Amino acid sequence: MSESARDLARKLLAGTAATPSGASTAQRAAAPVAPASVAPTSAPKVRRGPGRQFADHPEVAAAVRKWAAIDAITEQSGMANPLFLPRKSPNDTVIRAADSELVNFSAYNYLGLANHPRVVEGAKRGLDQYGASAAASRIVAGEIPLYGELERRLADIYQVGDAMVTTSGYLTNAGVIGFLLGERDVAICDALIHGSVVSGTQWAGCRRINFRHNDPESLRSVLRMSRSGFDRALVVIEGHYSMDGTVGRVDELAAIAREYDCAVMVDEAHSFGVFGAHGFGMREHLSMAGSDVDIWMGTLSKALGSCGGFIAADADLIRAMKASAPGVAMLTGGPAPSTISAALAGLEVLVDEPERVARLWDNTRLFNTALRERGIDLGVSEGTPICPVIVPGEMRAGFVSATLLQRGVYAGAISAPAVPVGKERLRFFVTSEHTEQQLISTADLLAETIAAAEQIPEHAAAV
Repeated sequence: MSESARDLARKLLAGTAATPSGASTAQRAAAPVAPASVAPTSAPKVRRGPGRQFADHPEVAAAVRKWAAIDAITEQSGMANPLFLPRKSPNDTVIRAADSELVNFSAYNYLGLANHPRVVEGAKRGLDQYGASAAASRIVAGEIPLYGELERRLADIYQVGDAMVTTSGYLTNAGVIGFLLGERDVAICDALIHGSVVSGTQWAGCRRINFRHNDPESLRSVLRMSRSGFDRALVVIEGHYSMDGTVGRVDELAAIAREYDCAVMVDEAHSFGVFGAHGFGMREHLSMAGSDVDIWMGTLSKALGSCGGFIAADADLIRAMKASAPGVAMLTGGPAPSTISAALAGLEVLVDEPERVARLWDNTRLFNTALRERGIDLGVSEGTPICPVIVPGEMRAGFVSATLLQRGVYAGAISAPAVPVGKERLRFFVTSEHTEQQLISTADLLAETIAAAEQIPEHAAAV
């Protein structure tokens, strides 16, 4: 961005912001709108009619075709559709859905806290005391003490100056990068970085350069060739990669970034509550100093059993973001008090019951071993609670997911563009609350179902 986010926001409020040709999508969307009579001369003059402006949009049209095919297969086979499955219970290891009970592997509820009595009671306390919504941004509506309490605890865990809680993990990544970087800057990202980071670079209008996944020498090579061409540089990596179940080499990559005067941001969405003896994430797991990383990002919606995101960083940076960062703080309603109260309770359970983390890893080792013993392809995963079961072909992956659902196991299928074509998969999230019987019986059923899916004709599997 050619202007700081703070100046841009102020001008937008005053209705005076100009939009440069290189502005980010967020800037263009917020810029003053041209008169309706002015139309781009290069745009084709197509008359679509009321309510049809996006009917021929490539993504919309593709989705319509895809859903028609899914609906037809569901109707012809009589099998339940595992997508958007209506659920009538908490997202626990067993859920009530499709008029039956299902063993559930589709929840990020790593420690079983989403429906833990203390967490539920915490949410109720926040709701009773402060209502259902913060109803305005924190800077203008007054602070709710719950926010500051959770932020202090998170800052202490990461050994940094301060922290900030937000309404959304996705918007946290996008908003932080959109605020901190501009047109003269670069984000240097792991090739498997989450889409929220990509959105943030688009918002910022900065350059984005990828390095090979989890490869320190690739990062070094990229920085050697490109670092001198930019003002600020931010290396962005994850602690635990959600599609592949790999573990970020955070300490090695951060050290290389420091050699080239780069800041470092670590996405701990799937590693906080999972790694480290107490579940405090990659800093604890790798015995790092809090200052080894500039921005620690995480979510409240996974291991902590609540909803929202957070960053932990230098106190001055956090204070600036709380006051001036569009999308995550300024002009944005604060998180619902019930979610923050629930997250506080979840953090207390994490501290009081470290055996949950130990149990999570016991279950993880059991399930990964059982899958590998049955010859199931787990891709490049590294034996973590995220188990990607590779089933090439969108129809084959969908068949396996639907068959498991019919047999009482719920695990979602992932296809392109979320993963490369030919690397379609089912993702199994192991939790501390799964039983040995659930894990072993699912491994047996999965091996049987994959063998059946391999009989689907190649042309169908490639759809």
